[in-house]
Amino acid sequence: MSDLETLSASVTALEESIATTNGGLDVFYLLFAGAMVFFMQAGFAMLCAGSIRAKNVKNIMLKNILDACGGAVGFWTIGYAFAYGGADSSKLTFIGNSDFVLANIHDGGSLIGWFFQFAFAATAATIVAGTVAERCKFEAYIAYSLMLTGFVYPVVVHSIWSSSGFLSAFTDDENKFLGSGMIDFAGSGVVHMTGGVTALFAAKILGPRIGRFYDADGF
Repeated sequence: MSDLETLSASVTALEESIATTNGGLDVFYLLFAGAMVFFMQAGFAMLCAGSIRAKNVKNIMLKNILDACGGAVGFWTIGYAFAYGGADSSKLTFIGNSDFVLANIHDGGSLIGWFFQFAFAATAATIVAGTVAERCKFEAYIAYSLMLTGFVYPVVVHSIWSSSGFLSAFTDDENKFLGSGMIDFAGSGVVHMTGGVTALFAAKILGPRIGRFYDADGF
C-alpha cells in the first residue's frame, strides 16, 4: 500500500471516529438536557407543596408522580406518534399518523429524542397540578394527564415543531405560515402556554379552594 493510500485510509478512519464521537455527544447532551427539564417536576412539586395546607401535601406529591407516570404512558402510546409521526415537510397535516408505541424507533438517538420530548410533555402536564390542588380526585387527574400528554399537547407540538405542522418554521418555504412560520425553540408557547391555558380552564371548572383563603373579617 502506498503512502497516499495509507494516508487516505487514516483520514477515513479519523472521520468515522469523529462522526461516532459527535453522535455520542449529541445523545449525551439530549439525555442531560432532558434530565434537567424533567427536574422541573421536582420544582413544581415543591412549589405546590408550599402553596397548600399541610394535610394535602402527600396528595399533591402523588399527583406530581402521576404526571410523570401517566404522561409517560400517554406520550409513549399515542402522544409521540401524534406529535412527530410521519412528518413530511412537503405537506401539512393536523396530527402525525405513525410510530405508535414507538413501533419504528429503535436506535439510541431516536429513543433519547423521545425522552427529551417526553420531559417537555410531562412539564406541560404538571403545570396544572397546582391549579387543581386540594380539589381534584385522583381518577379525574390521571384522566386529565393521559389526555393532555396523549392528545392535546401533541396536537400543539405537531402544529409548531413538526415539519408537517401548519404553523411550523421547519416545513417547506411555500408552506410556512406568513412566510416564516412560528419559531418557539424554548417551548414558551408550546409547553407553558398549553399548560397555562389548560390550568385556566381547570380552575374555572373546579372553582376556588373553599376554606383556604379568608378576608379581613375572617370569612
